[in-house]
Amino acid sequence: MLIADFGLGEALLTALMVFFLVIWIWILITILTDLFRDHEVSGVAKAVWVFFLVFLPFLTGLIYLIARGGGMRERALAAERESKQQVDTYIRDTAGTSPADELAKLADMKAKGTITDDEFERMKAKLVA
Repeated sequence: MLIADFGLGEALLTALMVFFLVIWIWILITILTDLFRDHEVSGVAKAVWVFFLVFLPFLTGLIYLIARGGGMRERALAAERESKQQVDTYIRDTAGTSPADELAKLADMKAKGTITDDEFERMKAKLVA
């Protein structure tokens, strides 16, 4: 096939086929991600799903989306919540507290009588320095 024989219709058809191929790959990756994210499915069941996704991808993909599609959103949201919680915990642990927060805690401890005036001044000097 010469490039001169490749018309606009063939170009649009090729672009459409590439578009659907990319969508199909995206769907397969989404199905595999959801399948391995679900801890309620046994390893054997996961292996069976993967086997059929490899050898009968179109039919198996449709069956998976019909049979297990309802739970895909919940599993994705649960994974997102867990990830956000881990990031928030990491940020909280890494950031620590500011000197102003520490001074407020020291002032509160001094007001309650937990520490003396000398201890307050010594700790405040450490924070400010």
